[in-house]
Amino acid sequence: MQQVRVLIADDVSLTRLDLRKTLESLGHTVIGEADNGETALQLARSLRPDVIFLDIMMPRKDGLEVAETVGKERLGAVVMLTGYSDAPMVERATRAGVLAYLVKPFRSEEVLPALHIALSRYREMNAMESALIQAHERRETDQQVLQAQKVLIERFEISEQEAGRRLQAQAFASNRSLREVAEAILLTADLHLAKKPRKPQ
Repeated sequence: MQQVRVLIADDVSLTRLDLRKTLESLGHTVIGEADNGETALQLARSLRPDVIFLDIMMPRKDGLEVAETVGKERLGAVVMLTGYSDAPMVERATRAGVLAYLVKPFRSEEVLPALHIALSRYREMNAMESALIQAHERRETDQQVLQAQKVLIERFEISEQEAGRRLQAQAFASNRSLREVAEAILLTADLHLAKKPRKPQ
């Protein structure tokens, strides 16, 4: 496993020290520590750690609140440090975006699996989100290209195949993407329609 940049947030200094020692012995780097939720969130935003170990019960802002914000802003993978392992608490933590758990008092051999699980799940989530965005962009591009083809077909009275060929040729000649060329054609068509005089009623 590559070296992981870690933020630790727990209001008990001994817990932070034990976790830091364990993580460093595994070859990872602790880039920040916090003893309350507000500081933890500030550090997460400024340091952008790979993984954040968050205690649930902390002053100013509890770990679940921080985890929810971290999840929304995609600030890192969250491992929840908790002395509570009951079902309602686990359900709340899952809704808040927690990806792995470390139940206190933890053993050093439990740290690496929790770290690995959180990081793997976080990367999978990001990859899935990226794939969905790309799929959406492809659909939008396809729609714009089809609309631009229709404009060319009507304007020059050519076939759909010829319209597609002209789009590709223009994209190649101008060193622009098909989407950019299609957008330019549709914009020109809109401007042409806007300038076209209306027939008197």
